[in-house]
Amino acid sequence: MKHTLKYTFSICLLLSMFLVNAQDSTATKEIVPEKTKTAAKPVTKAKQVQEAKTDSIPTPPKTNRYGLRVGVDLYKLTRGLYDKDYKGIEIVGDFRLTKKYYIAAELGFEDKTTDDDRLNSTATGTYIKGGFDYNLYQNWLDMENILSIGLRGGFSTFSQQLNSYKIYNANPYWGEEPALVAGQKFDGLTAGWLEVTGGLKAKVFNNVFVGFSVQLKLLVANKTPDGFDNLYIPGFNRTYDGNFGIGFNYTVSYFIPLYKKKVIVPEIQKSSPKK
Repeated sequence: MKHTLKYTFSICLLLSMFLVNAQDSTATKEIVPEKTKTAAKPVTKAKQVQEAKTDSIPTPPKTNRYGLRVGVDLYKLTRGLYDKDYKGIEIVGDFRLTKKYYIAAELGFEDKTTDDDRLNSTATGTYIKGGFDYNLYQNWLDMENILSIGLRGGFSTFSQQLNSYKIYNANPYWGEEPALVAGQKFDGLTAGWLEVTGGLKAKVFNNVFVGFSVQLKLLVANKTPDGFDNLYIPGFNRTYDGNFGIGFNYTVSYFIPLYKKKVIVPEIQKSSPKK
């Protein structure tokens, strides 16, 4: 009996020690020490200013260039190379007045011999044309191309020389009468007209433009010499079709920038959401 109690007491002691050790190990596993959080570094004022500057870098404003464009008509300049009866030159120019409007002018000289059925005459003189062009083309980014329609008023002062003429023969039984040499010259002749123009200019290199235009003309004043008509008027072209004429030019010009204007971009109004 005594040994039995001794063994029983020893077993209970061992069980109690086992339970105590198990509880201690469980408590050790459940207690996890918290990691100490590092304190956030304070943001300095200099860094805030630097970040604000980086986020708000202003973009340069878009500008349009304004200035004078001067060129020459290549058609009139080269026509004398293959037409022995013609010599001429025309200087063209325009100045950008607003975003769409240009003041335009042409100044030229022509010497043209006209050989008609009944007479041969030479017109020599100068002319000037002035007016405006309106650009219909909406350019992208830094493009400066022009698709224009315009109006001009032209004035020419010139002379006519009657080189030779033929007398009209109503009954040419004995053949045509030979031409008579005249050599008579008439000075101080003038003419005026209106014209509607349409054309384009395209920038091919930096500040270099190539273009062409077509002109429809209406003669409003014409001082003619005695005895025959003006078959050709410098700046207006030939007068075979009465008071109406047509012309064209092919130009190369150089743009001289003088100043710039800031492009005003209209603000987009945000519509309030519907309730």
